[in-house]
Amino acid sequence: MYRCLELAQKGAGFVAPNPMVGSVLVFEDTIIGEGYHARFGNAHAEVNCINSVSEENKHLIPKSTLYVSLEPCAHFGKTPPCANFIVEHQIKNVVIGCKDVFAKVNGAGIAILQNAGVQVTLNVLEKECLELNKRFFTFHQLQRPYVVLKWAETANGFIGKRNERILITNEFSNRKVHQWRTEEAAILVGTKTALLDNPQLTNRLAVGNHPIRLVIDKHLQIPETAHVFNSVAKTIVFNFSYNHQKQHIRWYQLNAHTPLIPQILEACFQLNIQSILIEGGAKTIQSFIDANLWDEARVIKSNRSADNADVIAPILAAAQLVDSYSIESDDIFIYKPQY
Repeated sequence: MYRCLELAQKGAGFVAPNPMVGSVLVFEDTIIGEGYHARFGNAHAEVNCINSVSEENKHLIPKSTLYVSLEPCAHFGKTPPCANFIVEHQIKNVVIGCKDVFAKVNGAGIAILQNAGVQVTLNVLEKECLELNKRFFTFHQLQRPYVVLKWAETANGFIGKRNERILITNEFSNRKVHQWRTEEAAILVGTKTALLDNPQLTNRLAVGNHPIRLVIDKHLQIPETAHVFNSVAKTIVFNFSYNHQKQHIRWYQLNAHTPLIPQILEACFQLNIQSILIEGGAKTIQSFIDANLWDEARVIKSNRSADNADVIAPILAAAQLVDSYSIESDDIFIYKPQY
């Protein structure tokens, strides 16, 4: 199952809104097939795993045990049901990491296997399997995207300078951030960050898909010449004025008299956006914290102070430190809510 998780991770940034899944086929303690879900719309892990078995070992498939990190699907989507594919290959033993909460599966894949006489073992490394697809599970269970907060702060606790862009992190941390962008479906900033920093919000320093760019621009202050409107990636502008679509840009109207953050998350759910990286600024990040609508926070702390900085870093309430590591001169701290 650890190998399944290792394989599944290779699909990060390419399979959403599908989950990452890995699969291994074992005959008498020897792996004879491996596979993972590599790209949305393509074959799933179980199919790739079984199809990877060499011609000389195909006769061993019915005598082998299939390991898969997530319950096999039971419905026709972009591909046929994997549970049926397993049954067709007469595999008698299947070990599953965790159950799939998606409404069209949610135990139906397990039922297909068991009704065909397959011996099913459940919840092997369940915690690790759930963690791997935390975005997928949050989206389907809470009906909102998985929210990752990210900011960089100086050694003396500032995130920036009013009306002026300052650089806080080193080049290696910058590359790490671009890698993070490839792992999320969307990236969000507020009006001030878009105007002051004029960011592109793409993953120029990493390999993978560009996230959808989400911009809060309530009163449409950002000029269409801004980088967030270039054609490199899709952009959605949350505003109070109108709904409109122009090529790769969509203006999405929100209600000015209703709390903003829940509306944005509801809109993202309706748009099938499974996860969001919130990159700024301080006011925007703090609004998600204050609304208690976040799932993970990644704080990059420089070992350098900035005497000219005057924007205080966001304040996390009821947060638990779950990991930390260093990248050259920067320390990275990972927090989760402490309920």
